[in-house]
Amino acid sequence: MVYGLRYYFRHIGKEDRAISLPSIKEEFHLPVILNRSELKKLFVASKHLKHRVVLALVYSAGLRSREVRNLQISDIDFERRTIHIRQSKYKKDRIVPLSVYIAHGLKKYIKQDNPETWLFYGNIKNNAYSRNGITWIMRQALRKTQINKKVSIHSLRHSYATHLLEDGVNIVTVKELLGHGDISTTMIYLHVANCSFLNVKSPFDTLYPTQCNDLILSEIY
Repeated sequence: MVYGLRYYFRHIGKEDRAISLPSIKEEFHLPVILNRSELKKLFVASKHLKHRVVLALVYSAGLRSREVRNLQISDIDFERRTIHIRQSKYKKDRIVPLSVYIAHGLKKYIKQDNPETWLFYGNIKNNAYSRNGITWIMRQALRKTQINKKVSIHSLRHSYATHLLEDGVNIVTVKELLGHGDISTTMIYLHVANCSFLNVKSPFDTLYPTQCNDLILSEIY
């Protein structure tokens, strides 16, 4: 209602009325990510090689849905092991590393499906995947797993960023790999990653004098 009134007041020339309306605080939600075990289950869920490669590639390079849909075969450099992402968000190009494992899967997929221009094509050959097509691949794979988290294709990008930070990659490098325009966007993953908490023990684990054993467990549970 507030947004509608603001638009209306500006439309009729009453900018002061639009400004005087109350501000709306956006809700802050941390991104939902998949852990490494869940990712392994997801990547083998589909029976189609192309679908498995699509999901694995999105995670392996932290790609947006639009970026993976716009990839052409010529954007993959197997010798240098790089992926050239062209004119993505903010109209910027960037280069990201190509995983050795993904390179193997891509070669197998290209040999099998023989794409011509686009790396991944939709229902009509030589036509790029639609946004709904990529979403469908993710949804179908999730249905075949025991994953109950509310995740989407973009969650693979969230997982990529979080796991890079947990593996010790500095946040500036993660920003460049993701193609973020501002470091503050990347910093949200610091709230999800376990970087600073990996060596911290829960006080419950230090409550008992000895290491967790069957006797202690039987007393509690």
